[in-house]
Amino acid sequence: MAAPAPVAQVAEIDADIDVAMEAEGWSVIADAEAVAIRACRAALAACAEDVPEPCEVAITLTDDARIRVLNRDWRDMDKATNVLSFPQPDLPDDIDAPQPLGDIIVALETLSREAEAEDKAPADHLAHLVVHGTLHLMGYDHLEDNEAEEMEALERDILAGLGIADPYGLPQD
Repeated sequence: MAAPAPVAQVAEIDADIDVAMEAEGWSVIADAEAVAIRACRAALAACAEDVPEPCEVAITLTDDARIRVLNRDWRDMDKATNVLSFPQPDLPDDIDAPQPLGDIIVALETLSREAEAEDKAPADHLAHLVVHGTLHLMGYDHLEDNEAEEMEALERDILAGLGIADPYGLPQD
């Protein structure tokens, strides 16, 4: 992967980002759809050299019950989680259509519990989870320590560009 460009210095990415509100309750985060789109665009911009254009990303804002089913069916983990990402394979060269990058699914109750426990604004935590999910769609992972360090550093940079504090920093007293 190419070294990511600073968020503030990259051009707009030609991306269609669709957000579906699959569960009630997301109104607790003002403009949750706009927060998700802005975070996704910022993450794509940070990976601009690797983003196929035009592209598509689908974001689903759901609940713990739905994400638990997905986590069980796709990862053999029968529990809710905060975010899941499902990258899509590249389209064949002879298909003239936007490249679907994949799907990001975020669970409201888990997001809310984590935000409260970590004393974070829920909108900031939503942005972080969408950035995290988008980076997974772009091929980043955190299974190995060096991968986690690279991914977390990129997340910090992207979120700082959005005016959001380091999500991995220690809480302020």
